Parts: sequence; structure tokens; C-alpha cells
Amino acid sequence: MSGSKTAVLFVCLGNICRSPLAEAVFRKQVKEAGLEDRFVVDSAGTSSYHEGEGPDPRTVKVARARGVEMTGRARQIRREDAKRFDYIIAMDESNLRDVQRIVAEAGVHSPRVMRLREFDPEAGGDLDVPDPYYGGPRGFENVHDIVERSCAALLEHIIAERGLGASANERAGS
Repeated sequence: MSGSKTAVLFVCLGNICRSPLAEAVFRKQVKEAGLEDRFVVDSAGTSSYHEGEGPDPRTVKVARARGVEMTGRARQIRREDAKRFDYIIAMDESNLRDVQRIVAEAGVHSPRVMRLREFDPEAGGDLDVPDPYYGGPRGFENVHDIVERSCAALLEHIIAERGLGASANERAGS
């Protein structure tokens, strides 16, 4: 793992819509919480379909409108990631199974592997972040809503689990 920093990897299929959005949103929330020096945040895809490409322009547009800047290039998850990251967060059941297989093949049991919507207070039993790739603009808005609230709850979970100090609300003086 990453030593004194908590390392979080977000994973979807192609690493151009959901996982880079989650990476950017989570990175922004970590910064707003004053914990930038305590986290390493990245994203990857289970496929190599879009290797080297930037994020989907529709995702970038929605994110930018909400004050989230997206950077980076798509990459495929590797076995070494299972050793580098403390948390590997999949966007849906299919990607969760792929990540679990990769972690098993790496022969490590240390990363916490789970789906992002496990932290969504509005999930209502649907733990998959829908893939907006083939949908219209509203799909990208919906995914951003899901990712934003799920990442906020994930950050609170990690802060509590790893003893990173006061909650974001306490630090904000709420």
C-alpha cells in the first residue's frame, strides 16, 4: 500500500466516464476536507478499450459545470494496483467481479474491494452506478449526482475507519 497515505482506486469498464469522474469528485472532496496530503487517488478500467484516451467529453462537461476538473488518461487496472491501493472501488457488479479476480491473481488480500454505491444513501438496493456512455445528457447528470453523494459518504467512511481525525463536518465547523 502507500505507507502514510490512504490510496483509493476507482474502477469502471473503460475508464472514461464513471471512474475518472469518481476520481475527480473524490479528489475535490479530499481537498475541501483539507486532507490532500493524506490521500493518493487514481482511476482505471477493467478493459483496455480506451487506453490512453482522455475522459468522455460529456462527463467532462457535466463535471466542469459543477466545479470539478477532470484530467488524466484512461488506463487498464493491473495486478500491481492490488498491492498499491488500500481501497479499490468498482462502479458495478461486473467490474467488482473483475477487480476481485485481479486482486486474487495478485495474491494479496489487503485492499478493501467494494462498489461505490455501497456508500450511496439513496441507493435503495441498486448498488451499480449506471454507465452513461450510451445514454443521453440526463444520464451523465444522474451519474454525477450518484458519484458525488457516494464519494462524500465513502470519504467519511475512510476518515472514520482509518482514524484520519475529525469528520469533514467537524472540520468545516458544522
